[in-house]
Formats: sequence, structure tokens, C-alpha cells
Amino acid sequence: MQVDVLTIQGAKAGRSVDLPDRIFGVDPNNHVIYLAVKQFLAAQHLGTHKVKTRAEVKGSSRKLHRQKGTGGSRKGNIRNPLYKGGGTVFGPKPHGYDIKLNRKVKDLAKASALSYKAKDNSIVVMEDLIFETPKTKTFAGILKSLNVADKKAMVVFADFEEMAFASARNITSVMPVILHDMNTYDLMNADVLVFTESAAKLLHEEDEEAVVAA
Repeated sequence: MQVDVLTIQGAKAGRSVDLPDRIFGVDPNNHVIYLAVKQFLAAQHLGTHKVKTRAEVKGSSRKLHRQKGTGGSRKGNIRNPLYKGGGTVFGPKPHGYDIKLNRKVKDLAKASALSYKAKDNSIVVMEDLIFETPKTKTFAGILKSLNVADKKAMVVFADFEEMAFASARNITSVMPVILHDMNTYDLMNADVLVFTESAAKLLHEEDEEAVVAA
């Protein structure tokens, strides 16, 4: 899949990059996308919820009255769950919500999400950004030139660019990410993907290495 590289002014730079069909041209699998999104959302649960049982609440362990002969119900101590301030029965305990997915399943989910974006013509490749200082206004102007300013855009860099990331962090519709940090949830949540030229070339090089290794 050949994609023209655009300048920061939105014009064609006169060169193109090849996005591998093995990643951007697969037949999307909706079920694995669902599983990957489910895993991502489940991982956001901290699982720190906790209530105290009758063994943990404060209170005397003395039996309130004798077992029989009072005409009332039998009771234990004041920490009985039936009393205000008593322990909770079958309450939540700390646990993880993690869901295990095989690497091949996660890779297929990511490729499916990228293929959907490719089919929708929602992929843009621009020349590398160079910021000496954070410039949010400049970054916003670049997005406008690329005609993605009014969309939720994921901007993908080959490596961490401190000034570029700082320039984008105050723009609520933009998510700057490193190439290897992309995940299926964010890919599906974005309206358009904006790759820097270096990130797109790195993706192509890694795909060639994988094919040779196979």
C-alpha cells in the first residue's frame, strides 16, 4: 500500500512510503478486535475494592446473651453482620481483572484495526516533525494543514520526541504515541492515523525483517 508523504504545509513532498499489506491489508477480524478492546478496558480496573468482614471490624468478641431461653434470636457478638457497624458478608475483595490473550491474537487485532483505517482512507503520512521548543499553536496549525484538525487523531512517532509530545499534549483531540505503544483500543477510538515518515518506514523495515525471519 503506497501512501504519499505530505509536508507540514499539507502539500505532497514528492515521495511515498510503502505500508505493508501484511499489516494494513488483512481481512479484519471483528472478534479479535473485541477481545483486545475487552482486555484493554479490563486492565483499567484497579481491583482495589475491599470491605471488612466480621473478623476485621472493630468491636468486642463477647457473646451478647446466652444462646437459649431469652425468647429472642440467637446472636454472636456485636460484629455480627446483622448489626450496624458489623462485618459485611460476601463483600468484594481485591483481585485483578486481567484477561490473557496470546500474542498472535493481539497482533491480529492490531492489524485488523489498521486495515480498517486503511480501507476508510484514514491514514496520513507526514514528514518528520522537528520542534526545538514546545509549540502547541504550531502543532495545531500542522493538523489544520493536513485536514485532520477537526478529528480525533493519533499521531504516531518512531521514537519519543519530547518537544513534539509537549506541543500536542494540550490539544484534546490529539493522541501522540510511539509506534511500538499503539494498541487496538486507541486505534479504533481514533478517527484518523497520522504517521511520521520515520515511523512509517520503520514499520516497513520491521515487516521485511519478519518476512525474512519466517
